[in-house]
Amino acid sequence: MVKKIAGWLVLVPLCVVLVAFALANRQLVALNFNPLVPAPADTGHGVPLFLVLYAVLLIGVILGGAATWLAQGVHRQRERHWRREAQQFAREVEALRRKERDALSPADREIDDLLDVR
Repeated sequence: MVKKIAGWLVLVPLCVVLVAFALANRQLVALNFNPLVPAPADTGHGVPLFLVLYAVLLIGVILGGAATWLAQGVHRQRERHWRREAQQFAREVEALRRKERDALSPADREIDDLLDVR
């Protein structure tokens, strides 16, 4: 519940700021991806400045997330390795317990069951 309230306390003001930013930056800008060719002086069409900035922000977040995910690949691989090893050890312990239990006499097994020792 506290996380939801904290999320609302962060997200609502952030959304208000983003909407205010979009309303303040509605002027059209010409996009030019080739730095060697100058942009036309005034063509009468373009893209709102806030869309350009939002797109750059979104691309940055996606690239940052992908870089983090790739960098953590070694840690995920190591965790999978240790998890498989722990499962293997758990199976071995269970097999040893079954083997030990099977080696007991029926009277000892009954006592163990009553006392729930093993």
